[in-house]
Amino acid sequence: MTAPRPLRADAQRSRERVISAATDVFLRDGADGSLEEIARQAGVGSATLHRHFPSRWDLLDAVFTDTVRALCEQTTADAADREPAAALTSWLHAVGEYFAAVRGLAAAMLHTGGHASCEACHQILVHAGGPLLARAIASGAVRQDVTIDELLALVGGVALATEHDPHAGHRLRALALEGIRPR
Repeated sequence: MTAPRPLRADAQRSRERVISAATDVFLRDGADGSLEEIARQAGVGSATLHRHFPSRWDLLDAVFTDTVRALCEQTTADAADREPAAALTSWLHAVGEYFAAVRGLAAAMLHTGGHASCEACHQILVHAGGPLLARAIASGAVRQDVTIDELLALVGGVALATEHDPHAGHRLRALALEGIRPR
C-alpha cells in the first residue's frame, strides 16, 4: 500500500478551515451539526468538505482525535502511581467528564447504525483504558467479564443522560461503576 500524497498547501488550508469550523459547529450543535453550516463557515463548498471528509464520522474523528489523545496521555500518566481500581475509576471519570464537556462527542462515540463512528477516538480510548482495566481485573478489583467497550459505553451513556446537569454525571458514574466490582 502506498502512502497518501501530501496535500497541496491550498488544500491543507481548506482542510484546516473545515476542521476549525466543524469544531465550532459540533461543540455548539452537537454531533448532528449541519455539514452545510460547517462548509459555509469554512468558506468552502460542500464538495470540498466531502473530498477531505467522506463521512460525518471522519470529520468528527478529525475534530476530536488530538484532544482525546491528549486527555488519555494525561490521565493514564496520572493513573500510573495509583492502585489499579482507583486508577481505572479516575480515568473513567475523566473520560466521562470530557464526554460531557465536549458536546457531541459522546453521541458520536455511541452512534450505532453500522458506521465506524469516531473510530480513531475509540481506538485511542481503548488503547489507553484497556491496560488500566486489565490491571484492575488482575488485582481482583473488577469483574473478569467487564470489557473496555462496555465501560466506554457506560461513561458515554451517562454523559448523554446528564448533558444538561453535569454535576449529576459524577454521581451516576460512581453508582454505575459499583457494578463492575466482583460479586
